[in-house]
Amino acid sequence: MYLTMWQHVRDYDDWKTVFDAGEPLRTSHGCTGHEIFRSDDDSGQLTIFLAFPSREDGEAFLADPRLKEKMAEAGVDGEPRTMFVTQTQRVDYRSRKAA
Repeated sequence: MYLTMWQHVRDYDDWKTVFDAGEPLRTSHGCTGHEIFRSDDDSGQLTIFLAFPSREDGEAFLADPRLKEKMAEAGVDGEPRTMFVTQTQRVDYRSRKAA
């Protein structure tokens, strides 16, 4: 189960420092890892995938008041958009032989 977050930050480097320091908060809710993507058109626009064992764990993370505090400290602009997703397939074309 992944919690996907889309958010905009004022300064990526400042945000990343606070994000990295927030690992204990994420893991306290069962988060097992993350992936971060930045827009090529706007370096402050981020897509973040947070892996959770269950949706309930992810929802508890989102409801934790410390998350809002960390986001404000990190320079997140506005409310992030969120969505829970489950991976249904992953294919790596590099392992396939050319036709």
